[in-house]
Amino acid sequence: MAVSQFSAAPSTPYEPPHPMANPGYGKRSAPDQRPRSERDFAHLPPREAAVAAYIDRLPDGADISVKTLAKWLPYGQCALRTALNRIQAAGHLRRGSECVATEEVLLWVTRTFFSRTARDDDWWAAFTRGDVPQEDRRPTRSRAFVLLAALGRTAPSLSLSATDCVNLEPQVSEWFERGATEAETLRALTEGLPAVVHHAASLVRRRLIDKLPPERTHPAPRTVLRTLECSVCRAPGSPEALPGGRCGPCRGEPVDGPAGPPGAVPTTGVRERMTAVRAGLVPRQDRTVRSRESMARTRH
Repeated sequence: MAVSQFSAAPSTPYEPPHPMANPGYGKRSAPDQRPRSERDFAHLPPREAAVAAYIDRLPDGADISVKTLAKWLPYGQCALRTALNRIQAAGHLRRGSECVATEEVLLWVTRTFFSRTARDDDWWAAFTRGDVPQEDRRPTRSRAFVLLAALGRTAPSLSLSATDCVNLEPQVSEWFERGATEAETLRALTEGLPAVVHHAASLVRRRLIDKLPPERTHPAPRTVLRTLECSVCRAPGSPEALPGGRCGPCRGEPVDGPAGPPGAVPTTGVRERMTAVRAGLVPRQDRTVRSRESMARTRH
């Protein structure tokens, strides 16, 4: 089964999809990634590149635990655990906890974030704080320009020049700012075209004005509360204390006394500290009572 995942043609008429994790768990894609290319994981060893490429193509929410991946890939659990640690060290993956608030409780749940684009420790630290940094990139064409430049592929009569694309770019950008997708914009521009289009740019401009969608309301931004954990000993810690996803002791750094140097994660009491963190602000007995109440309401 695992071999067929890498094959162009499936060996059976129907192949079940990769299993999804329980709601709220599984793979989570990091934001602001570059478009997919064949060289995304060329810097990794062959095994790690194959595993990373497989995870990259899975949808958000897919179960990417070692146990599940071992059923779908031609590697054992130990090999996959090592591969995931190396993928994490290369900046493509981070595992940690995130606080999820409901009407009744605050719960800490495990999160696994994946990025096709390798990120350094500063980026992951900012992401963990809820502040996604903006990368320094070479100037690229906007979504609006790309859509306009490719318009002629869908409707040849609407082929535009580079100058037309630049002039119409602000109007298409306004559509995107109002929440319209590329598919919705493309459909509005190409459906029901006249038999003969005398001036493509004028027709596109007229449709962008006449069919401009209403502004869509956006949900209020929420405060993100996350912690990361060491990929080796699973000790929780701040992003600054876990460069490369590993704490100081697991990187072989000496511990200066009981407390260690500033930012170091103590190696003792890991289980107790993880239990306290995941418990959030709700005592265990309260969570048990509320869980029973919720189950009773569900039965009725």
